[in-house]
Amino acid sequence: MIYWMLKVIVVGPVLRVLFRPWITGHERIPARGGAILASNHLSFSDSIFLPLMISRRITFPAKKEYFTGKGLKGWATKMFFTTTGQIPIDRSGGQASMVAVRTGLKFLRRGELFGIYPEGTRSPDGRLYRGKTGMARMALEANVPIIPVAMIDTDKAQPTGQKIPNLHQVGVKIGVPMDFSHYAGQEEDRVVLRTITDQVMSALADLSGQEYVNEYASVVKERAAAAQKARISAAAKARVDEAKANVEHARDQVRDRTASVAEQLSARFGKEDDDTNDTIENASDDTPEGYVVSSDAVDQSKGEHSG
Repeated sequence: MIYWMLKVIVVGPVLRVLFRPWITGHERIPARGGAILASNHLSFSDSIFLPLMISRRITFPAKKEYFTGKGLKGWATKMFFTTTGQIPIDRSGGQASMVAVRTGLKFLRRGELFGIYPEGTRSPDGRLYRGKTGMARMALEANVPIIPVAMIDTDKAQPTGQKIPNLHQVGVKIGVPMDFSHYAGQEEDRVVLRTITDQVMSALADLSGQEYVNEYASVVKERAAAAQKARISAAAKARVDEAKANVEHARDQVRDRTASVAEQLSARFGKEDDDTNDTIENASDDTPEGYVVSSDAVDQSKGEHSG
């Protein structure tokens, strides 16, 4: 009920006015029965505009972190994803991936539409990356077609990391449904699953016009994150080394200055001692024979000279 209220009355009309979304190939969506909508993934807003433009309800998997946030923001995020037809999925791989497949199968076997992003994550650079085989397994087990869907310019409307979207027109292209029923019973065959997945990704590349990269987007993101971490670490080390060098330079300056002052003081007081000794010697030379110069007189002479 809330899903349709948001789509038709509350949010949908506003989005249609602001972003002027268009769609081609809508007639290729079956009026009834289960089907997998396999879409490229450019932006967070893909999961908003695709359901908006399809007359039937679509359920999407979304990373579970969207449903586990704390506080008011966490609650609001959870409510948004829940009411827009999205369900939490653990994307860590392995057994978690099988849970995602089983979850999708529940909707497909009920004759519903299930949206999926074969790349597994948003494209890091606008290119189309290698697909994961979960959708192929679901298609064979549920005996449903896979319909390629290309989202157009959603990354321009809302680039990754940007919270406030740009008012840029977006589009949706629906491709020809792909029937893989001739592979029925082979859902455990990895070669078959990879063949189906690659065919879907090829159709998506043709439909979207994106450059295809035969590598998982998650691997590319991990490599980029590692490189970024290395750059940050190198920059931090460079700053530490620079600080150490500055400290050492300052220490050398202090040491040199101290030595210079000590040398000047030594030269000054050494000269004064020499002058005092000369005065005493001159006084001794001028003293009449038999006259003894007392120590008090010497001390007084030194004091007068120092003064």
